[in-house]
Amino acid sequence: MKLSARNILKATVKSVSHGAVNSEVIAELPGGTEIVSIVTKTSAEQLGLAPGKAVYVVIKASNVMIAVD
Repeated sequence: MKLSARNILKATVKSVSHGAVNSEVIAELPGGTEIVSIVTKTSAEQLGLAPGKAVYVVIKASNVMIAVD
């Protein structure tokens, strides 16, 4: 697999919460940091996402904003 995204992180699925249309997936990186992703329920099912499954978290964003008070 080759991707243009530069941020590809190995992780383990911690939990999957299915809704009517979308699923919330919490993936845990080595060291315990959690990343939350919302994917379609169909995609979560087709990927076989379940707690303990090894996955890659792919982050590609054209903008990253930072704000302060």
